Amino acid sequence: MKILSQILQPCALAGLFFCASCKPAEVKKDVDWSSFGGGKTNNHYSSLSQIDSTNAGRLEVAWTYHTGDADTVNHSQIQCNPIVVNGVMYATSPTLKLLAVDAGTGKEKWVFNPRDSNQNKTFGDFIMNNNRGVTYWESGDEKRIFYVAGSMLYAIDASNGKMITSFGRDGRIDLHEGLDKDVHDRYVAATSPGIIFKDLIIMGSRVDEGPMAAPGHIRAFDVRTGERKWIFHTIPWPGEFGYDTWEDSTAYRNIGGANCWSGFSMDEKRGIVFVPLGSASFDFYGGRRKGQNLFGNSLVALDAATGKRIWHYQYVHHDVWDRDFPTPPALVTVTRNGKQIDAVAQPSKLGFVYVFNRETGEPLFPVTEQPVPTASELKGEKLWPTQPYPQQPKALVRQALTEADLNKLVPDTSYQEILTRFRKYKTGSLFTPPSFEGTIVFPGFDGGFEWGGPAYDSASGWLFLNANEMVNILTMKEMKNEQPKKETQLQAGQRLYEQSCMACHGPERKGGGNYPSIVDANKKYNAVEFAALVSTGRRMMPAFKQLKPEEVKAIATYVLDQKKEQSLAYKGPRQKPDSFLNLPYGMTGYIKFMTKEGYPALSPPWGTLNALDVSTGELKWKVTLGEYPEFKAKGIITGTENYGGAVVTAGGVLFIAATRDGKFRVFSMKSGRLLWETDLPAPGFATPATYSVNGKQFVVIACGGGKLGTKSGDSYVAFALPDK
Repeated sequence: MKILSQILQPCALAGLFFCASCKPAEVKKDVDWSSFGGGKTNNHYSSLSQIDSTNAGRLEVAWTYHTGDADTVNHSQIQCNPIVVNGVMYATSPTLKLLAVDAGTGKEKWVFNPRDSNQNKTFGDFIMNNNRGVTYWESGDEKRIFYVAGSMLYAIDASNGKMITSFGRDGRIDLHEGLDKDVHDRYVAATSPGIIFKDLIIMGSRVDEGPMAAPGHIRAFDVRTGERKWIFHTIPWPGEFGYDTWEDSTAYRNIGGANCWSGFSMDEKRGIVFVPLGSASFDFYGGRRKGQNLFGNSLVALDAATGKRIWHYQYVHHDVWDRDFPTPPALVTVTRNGKQIDAVAQPSKLGFVYVFNRETGEPLFPVTEQPVPTASELKGEKLWPTQPYPQQPKALVRQALTEADLNKLVPDTSYQEILTRFRKYKTGSLFTPPSFEGTIVFPGFDGGFEWGGPAYDSASGWLFLNANEMVNILTMKEMKNEQPKKETQLQAGQRLYEQSCMACHGPERKGGGNYPSIVDANKKYNAVEFAALVSTGRRMMPAFKQLKPEEVKAIATYVLDQKKEQSLAYKGPRQKPDSFLNLPYGMTGYIKFMTKEGYPALSPPWGTLNALDVSTGELKWKVTLGEYPEFKAKGIITGTENYGGAVVTAGGVLFIAATRDGKFRVFSMKSGRLLWETDLPAPGFATPATYSVNGKQFVVIACGGGKLGTKSGDSYVAFALPDK
């Protein structure tokens, strides 16, 4: 019997057995993962079926590639969804090197380092920015990889890793340029890749979220020359559609944001590119940008050839809660009365999924405008009186927090502490106004749904989405914008810190959410290193190019606690009065509502995986995603905060990492049942890719860790079925 059990292994379906010596079925034709999200439709889907629900339990490591440049001290990350074209994987490293790796063996083919040669002598704000993918284009013998390191869009020869010097300026474009506004001293980068339409690469951007934000206009560039071919103003100019939704006629000159930071989807046949946009800046006070604020918080359908607006839908009017559309939509098909309608499904941070007719933008499920609270404590604020609420599909996450929802898994003293805090906060609506006491934001700033995005299976018509159920506390503070005639270095540093740094690191420098504490920054940085960090940025921290050296020095005296310098007289520049930049209010940090033990203050689940029928709006199944070992030991599966999306296949399986527990999992698409899991060398806060080489299916995940205080890693790990 023992010998028989070694020959016959149980499959994932109870009661069935397979021969352990059998080879997995060969793929007749190799299948690539040629675009971010698996294809321009952003459906995270593969037609491969070699790995299926009967054999997923046999997956093993096929190869591991180490980039060699993880920064464990500063929590570096890899958020890249790699692409695979003709047996070569193209991806990025923690320090934004571009990699070409044999997708069948994991052997390195070439590496492009943007720090090499002299291309960054002028522009250096790419040091540690996150990158979620690259873009591939080919025509005849020309094969190019486009990717962004900081503010630079590079064109790289896919065959050898060399810059294509005929593109832009010596092989690159500075994304500060071509925005129809001088933003040379502002932060402009891109975390998500562009998308190709014929011989155009269409680009979004990541910008600052404060009053110094650059505009998030969408641009298309010629893939050969780098010439800008069109621009869509996300904050409309005079004479453009949407201009009258801003009460101040000068908003287009002064307001930034409304940017596409999460990436695009495209209906290539119809020539439509779908653009999910974030909020206008400043994120949390709209007194300088009164009005509905198009095209902030909108899904916009553009003619990919010209950049002309076809339709738009705004899901939050005059946003002051940071409710960006967080991910590209999936292109889906909805069945109604026996007819099929091509549609686009857009997940939101609120946990709603909006479904629109792809050509017209008509909502395919009822959406009603409902009254929301408008009484604001902040002078000058003018909140919009209604907001859209989808009636179907129902929200896939909780949207209200009551005392009954608080975390009772912690000791009673801890529970009483969060109960006392909860009773001080303002709550009651998805759109409760920001306040000085603290406003419950639930779902939190990171969703609901986040940048990992949805996966769609056209055979079943199901959409698969992983979600967070986390709470944030939004607390506003009056700003001290008036600069005294005389002040010390410490006083100036505190004033400038409040204006530039407090929103992320908090008034006491303790951080919050995904932003670190800098209380002990003097143990990590000297004055020179600190100045370099402020001027270049790192990952979620933008570059503060607008700050003069004397201003950076003053901030350093405060942040680095430089006692000797703090009493010296400040001799930096006087601030010019500017109503758009010197706002009367700021927020005190992206604070999560947590217990003193470090757990979410609400009851589980804290992370879920969901299957939604997009034709009916019916939730087919929901399971918790992720675990805390200490609770699992008690039989409690809580789920965890998660970043990075899922991939589904014709084999009926769903691949996902994303969780802070550092596991990689395979689920049954039909039931949500866990088929297999394994520990990764570092958490995989990224979306996997699946492909085949020489008839063998692989699935690869970036294991960069770093987020949520987890350990950083430097590896891409590929899994496959054993040859025998």
